[in-house]
Amino acid sequence: MVLWVILLCTLVSSLLGGLYVLGVFRRQRPNEPPLDKGTIPWLGYLLEFRKDSSEFLKRMQRKHGDVFTVLIGGYYFTFVMDPFCFGTIAKESRSKLDFRTSAIQLVVRVFGYKPTEATHSVVHASSTKHLMGDGLTVLTQATMESFRKLLLFNLSSGDKRVWQEENLFHYCYNIVFRAGYLALYGTEPPRGAGNKEKAEEQDRLHSNQLFQEFRKYDRLFPHLAFAMLPPKEKREAERLKRHFWNVLSVKKAWQKDNISGWIGDQDQLLAENCVPEYMRDRFMFMLLWASQGNTGPTAFWLLLYLLKHPEALRAVRDEVDEVLRESRQEVKAASPPVTITRDMLNQTPLLDSALEETLRLVAAPMLVRAVLEDTSLRTSSGTEFTLRRGDRVALFPHISVQMNPEIHEEPHKFKYDRFVNPDGTKKDFYRNGKKLKFVSMPWGAGVSICPGRFFAAAEMKLFVFLMLSHFDLELVNEEEEIPAIDISRWGFGTMQPVHDVRFRYRPRF
Repeated sequence: MVLWVILLCTLVSSLLGGLYVLGVFRRQRPNEPPLDKGTIPWLGYLLEFRKDSSEFLKRMQRKHGDVFTVLIGGYYFTFVMDPFCFGTIAKESRSKLDFRTSAIQLVVRVFGYKPTEATHSVVHASSTKHLMGDGLTVLTQATMESFRKLLLFNLSSGDKRVWQEENLFHYCYNIVFRAGYLALYGTEPPRGAGNKEKAEEQDRLHSNQLFQEFRKYDRLFPHLAFAMLPPKEKREAERLKRHFWNVLSVKKAWQKDNISGWIGDQDQLLAENCVPEYMRDRFMFMLLWASQGNTGPTAFWLLLYLLKHPEALRAVRDEVDEVLRESRQEVKAASPPVTITRDMLNQTPLLDSALEETLRLVAAPMLVRAVLEDTSLRTSSGTEFTLRRGDRVALFPHISVQMNPEIHEEPHKFKYDRFVNPDGTKKDFYRNGKKLKFVSMPWGAGVSICPGRFFAAAEMKLFVFLMLSHFDLELVNEEEEIPAIDISRWGFGTMQPVHDVRFRYRPRF
């Protein structure tokens, strides 16, 4: 009899525990946001969220208001859609809202890298030194040299103004990725290749091969991040990870010339913190995706929007030509390509605005914090909510600010000068008469803001600057519509098109 009682109690406890995990007993407490668990235990709204995150969040906002909690795959996410709350969340201490919890889970799953306590400080210190200030000047020069090697190396080979035709997305992603990779991870030593010309040819060949494999992995990334890959694609993802761990291994990296201080310093610091070599190989792969996974797609959208808006193309090209004249450089037939410096990139307010407008339209990261203790949140309307310990709080700025018609008039239209005043200064934006601090958040915010944002912007601007100054550009089909975005990539940075568009280019002179 006693045995049956013990077994029954164990069964009941297991059942209750299972129901608790499934979310059956979760109830909205006083002062907490509206709670919506969906109809499927534990899964909640996972399937609907993955199908189209943007449309799902819009529907929840219409139903519940600017702050609401939903169940997604066993986790309770409180989405905050009030942009005036963003600063409070971004600045909140790690003891209450911690961005590292979700980030660690993601990088382990996607890159196989297990961050240590030292990882964040190593990345922050190295990025501050090499991706900003004087370090950024040096890295911009290296990137300019990479573009010269990939984009401009055969311009002076003759006076043939022949149109060449390409897929625009593939072209932009390919060139920008490879230029960034060579600038960061180093180049083939001439002594190993035989001479400088052969070394540069090997750089072009190797970087293109690397890009082809990177694109395979990039296509799998969204489903891999959510652990939703079918077996065959999961095996392919594991193969690609091992490939990159090998190709980007620290042993091979240190055999290169011109390895950037950003890459070199981080590896040395991790080694000093006793991170094993095999894990540093994985860290190198993580840095490649973090630095190059969004710049090429953004450059595509920027160039496409300019090509679809002739007045914008003329204005930005005139600005580029003026900067060249002021630097006493000229693009002309059979002459060496110009050299673009960081100082020159700082003299392009219209190009800056066009880039920011592009990011407003197509950058859609999701900012997530783990709630480590009950935290109070006051909205702009004065309502106070309590964020529950153990939940996660999330921001999706693409809906909240970037496409908000109360902040950006005609938000679905590309306006190249939206972010700049006639005198070249940055424009302020308001909602309900109150000035907003966050009007576009492609780089995140607070302690988790992208440390490489200045280098990424310089890389994209440098590419577009060179394209506009050295080439005539046009779409093959001028009537072709802007392609739709791939909604499977919501939350992972810059969106990608569902199909490519054809364009052609030729030397301007």
